[in-house]
Amino acid sequence: MYSPDPVDRNQLVHRHVPLVKRIAYHLLGRLPADVQVDDLIQAGVVGLLEAARQYDAGQGASFETYAGIRIRGAMLDEVRRSDWTPRSVHRNARRVSEAMRAVEHREGREARPQEVAEELDVRLEEYQRMVADAVCCRVLSFEDMFEPESEGENRLPGSEPDPLQRLQEGDFREALAKEVDGLPEREKLVMSLYYDDELNLREIGEVLGVSESRVCQLHGQALVRLRARMGNWTGRDSGS
Repeated sequence: MYSPDPVDRNQLVHRHVPLVKRIAYHLLGRLPADVQVDDLIQAGVVGLLEAARQYDAGQGASFETYAGIRIRGAMLDEVRRSDWTPRSVHRNARRVSEAMRAVEHREGREARPQEVAEELDVRLEEYQRMVADAVCCRVLSFEDMFEPESEGENRLPGSEPDPLQRLQEGDFREALAKEVDGLPEREKLVMSLYYDDELNLREIGEVLGVSESRVCQLHGQALVRLRARMGNWTGRDSGS
């Protein structure tokens, strides 16, 4: 493995500090309001230092690409470690997914918000608050719904899965893509704008002509619907 000498390493770190700040502010717009940018930057600098120590030019990736993965992963890991989400939010997210799956299984079509609220025996406003909490009080990486590990570590050169794991992940992603395509149009549009175009909730609201809180509801509803439909893959909603 190529290992930069201390001078090269220090230069790499100094030159890429602006990258840490850029990633921090980009993530900040996609995280709950109580996440502090200084905490993200501090974690990102640790990721940058680690990247400078472990970078192997022989793997083919540029240092900026490699460091960006490590920086972002370090930031998300820090937010996960500081999980501020009340346990009731996690419980409610599971309840909503289970109720949505029950309605869709019974009706043979997509569940409507009012139907899920009735299944939960709560008012529609309470249901909408539950789905908004589920999405607005967590780290909003799409893969985080199903993968608890750091996405940074999973994508680093040299940490590739074995062929069986790669096949299983490919099948999972194919199934997930199919379920995303089967979402109600408005939910699918929110998912596309958020994950593909990387707009934040406020920007999506401007595109759709709705409030940020309404976008949060649509996003949360899409996520719990996907979680309900992907239950056979994750196994998380059956007794977790």
